Amino acid sequence: MTSLLVEAVWLNDADACTLEELAEYSGLSHAELAELVTLGAIEPDREREPGRPAPGYVFRSQTIVVARTARRLRDDFELDTQGLAVALNLLQRIQALEARLAAADARLPHPL
Repeated sequence: MTSLLVEAVWLNDADACTLEELAEYSGLSHAELAELVTLGAIEPDREREPGRPAPGYVFRSQTIVVARTARRLRDDFELDTQGLAVALNLLQRIQALEARLAAADARLPHPL
């Protein structure tokens, strides 16, 4: 009998993760993540500790999904960090447009 070890991360909007945790869960390096932050493809969440500067980057746990997507894009298409930023931006725009389309479709009358 073979046992399978699976690592799972529960994601919600209330949790935050550090750059180190994001690197560990995503498979991207600290340098790649820092460059993606600089390029605006991944946004840190600075509102975790109001009034105090965060000691480094702090991210919403949902950012792990974006970072894992970036790692898959890097590996599958051999993209550099700037290419990853463009691809992530396009994916986010597609998701936003799909959400708007679904909302518009929900307002239309549908025959039974």
